[in-house]
Amino acid sequence: MDPSFWHQRWEKNEIAFHESKANPLLVEHFRELGVAKGSRIFVPLCGKTLDISWLLSNGYRVAGAELSRLAIEQLFTELGQQPAISATGQVERWSAPQLDVFVGDIFALSGERLGPVDTVYDRAALVAFPEEMRDRYAAHLTTMTGKAPQLLICYEYDQRMMDGPPFSVSNEEVTRHYAAHYDLTLLESREVSGGLKGKCPAKEKVWLIKR
Repeated sequence: MDPSFWHQRWEKNEIAFHESKANPLLVEHFRELGVAKGSRIFVPLCGKTLDISWLLSNGYRVAGAELSRLAIEQLFTELGQQPAISATGQVERWSAPQLDVFVGDIFALSGERLGPVDTVYDRAALVAFPEEMRDRYAAHLTTMTGKAPQLLICYEYDQRMMDGPPFSVSNEEVTRHYAAHYDLTLLESREVSGGLKGKCPAKEKVWLIKR
């Protein structure tokens, strides 16, 4: 998927994927990861999600990655934080107390640059990539985080009925991406009320992915 797609979405404020509060599935299931306060949580393709504010307010440190600089400008403004900005190669690092966000192509972000993380919260990343890119993304995420455990939220629906993103990710695909390195537990599967984007029936699924 061309990066210009996401840049244009933010420039035109076409961000229906942005939620007006912390994701209820994060709030309900995050404790399943068993991570201590002060742990560093990686949120790939984070946008300006309010999930970051929820994690910070609950005593966690957060590292995010996001393609759109505009999204991260808005994130720090809404958090009331003035970031320190540094650049290495293709990726900028925006830092504030307990928060680092890496702005640029996630595939250009190395594990060394990211630094150690204790767990991953993936609500918007795997489902943002078309099928031909998801193998690469999952492998990169696994490597760059040192096989850190994950809380993964994804959708499953008939891809023929609607174009992504968010794209449909089946149970079989999650297994293919992660079963070689982790134990997988499906914590919840529920129907999306009114259908996904009001267009087609869909299930929203929550996975616990840990060793």
